[in-house]
Amino acid sequence: MSLLQVKNLVVEFPTRRGTLRALDDISFEIAPGEILGVVGESGAGKSLTGAAIIGLLEPPGRVAGGEIVLEGQRIDNLGYEQMRHIRGRRIGAIFQDPLTSLNPLYTVGRQLVETIRTHLPVSHAEARQRAIDLLKDTGIPAAEQRIDHYPHQFSGGMRQRVVIALALAAEPKLIVADEPTTALDVSIQAQIIQLLKRLCRERGAAVMLITHDMGVIAETCDRVAVLYAGRVAEIGPVREVIHQPAHPYTGGLMASIPDMDSDRERLHQIDGAMPRLNAIPPGCAYNPRCLRVFERCLQERPELLPAGATMAACWLHDAADPHRGHAALLAQHERALAHGERAAPDAAQALPEVQP
Repeated sequence: MSLLQVKNLVVEFPTRRGTLRALDDISFEIAPGEILGVVGESGAGKSLTGAAIIGLLEPPGRVAGGEIVLEGQRIDNLGYEQMRHIRGRRIGAIFQDPLTSLNPLYTVGRQLVETIRTHLPVSHAEARQRAIDLLKDTGIPAAEQRIDHYPHQFSGGMRQRVVIALALAAEPKLIVADEPTTALDVSIQAQIIQLLKRLCRERGAAVMLITHDMGVIAETCDRVAVLYAGRVAEIGPVREVIHQPAHPYTGGLMASIPDMDSDRERLHQIDGAMPRLNAIPPGCAYNPRCLRVFERCLQERPELLPAGATMAACWLHDAADPHRGHAALLAQHERALAHGERAAPDAAQALPEVQP
């Protein structure tokens, strides 16, 4: 049974010029003990998905459709007070900017102890010792002394570690981690990754890991969801998505990563930019940037379709479409790009022509 189920989630922002749909029919599940990575360019909807799950959408943003189910209980329709009790105890959040999570007027120890005692039946002394242990686990040196310091007395990376300790304080079942290792150096990144893995293994917790770093995804996650323009472009086991991308957008992301073993002089790049919410094209939202676009992509929006070990929102994987035969050639072409090679001439000729 899944710990978290997101079903056909729609998030909208009403404006004077109309309603903007920021998330459009997003669905995925996370099982207990599983880490799901969520990747995509800025503006794809990664952080917004996390905010919707936590119940912290900024007005006028609203959940306009779908369901969010945590341990069998629907939570997207709960009131503020009900969600306040769920946040912290059942859902922990690690935000990208630690200053938004810490009160500058209180010591980090007071904030940790209050969070622990709010959600767990422990004494003040037990809560303080637990807070010290959490600070040690997240790599804070001299935790016994630093627990009585204020947030401004910590560096940016140290504040991020305090935020991670705060998210883990009440032993939540689900952690929504928005770029949790961005401000940390490589050695502490590895430590935090191991901490998240241990949390999943020992407590059966689930983690939704939002990041731009495919190295962190490869090292940490069990499955990965690739978002584009508020929709899931591809989702599946991390190894298959990384090594055999089924969606052209995923292939482009992978090809743009530097390869230390390659002698390429230039990196592959995806031309264009993420469309604005008021300018999402009809059909597949990726079609203006896709090198393999054909007529159907301009008219019909693809749903997630079976694509080997993954699911991809691409018409190249529709069994009833005559272009399906090009899917394997597409994968071959993308792998060639990722290794700085040229695609085989017959593969390049067989692929659908790019529309003007």
